[in-house]
Amino acid sequence: MSKDRKPIVEIVQTNGMTMIGRGESNHWVVMDGPEKFGGHDAGNRPMELLLISLGGCTGMDVISLMDKMRVPYDRLKIEISTERAEEHPKYYTKIHIHYIIYGKDLPSDKVEKAINLSQEKYCSVSYMLAKAAELTHDHEIREKEE
Repeated sequence: MSKDRKPIVEIVQTNGMTMIGRGESNHWVVMDGPEKFGGHDAGNRPMELLLISLGGCTGMDVISLMDKMRVPYDRLKIEISTERAEEHPKYYTKIHIHYIIYGKDLPSDKVEKAINLSQEKYCSVSYMLAKAAELTHDHEIREKEE
């Protein structure tokens, strides 16, 4: 990239390891490390934000797709679990996305189609992470929240 290119993300150190970052949407996000590594434990870790980005990306896809398919769901929840390399850099070697869709008498085929379209076609974050880690997913439908 050339020096003339305008950055789309800005990261600023605020105090010790505490940093804030913002992108084109101009919303700040706080990042920090644990106290044992010189941080203040005042924000998410960067690797956590990567997974949060993944969940947000695919979640927005699934919501949009289910709305277009007129699936009458109540709520979507996503849980992400991982395995990491033991040595530095401790990147994610496996990432599993578990979708929980709440609603009564939901058409499982449409829910599954929305999830698969997100994973196979629309979610840019999933696409990028699948280049570096084993990315899997599953889903369950629940009538009500526990």
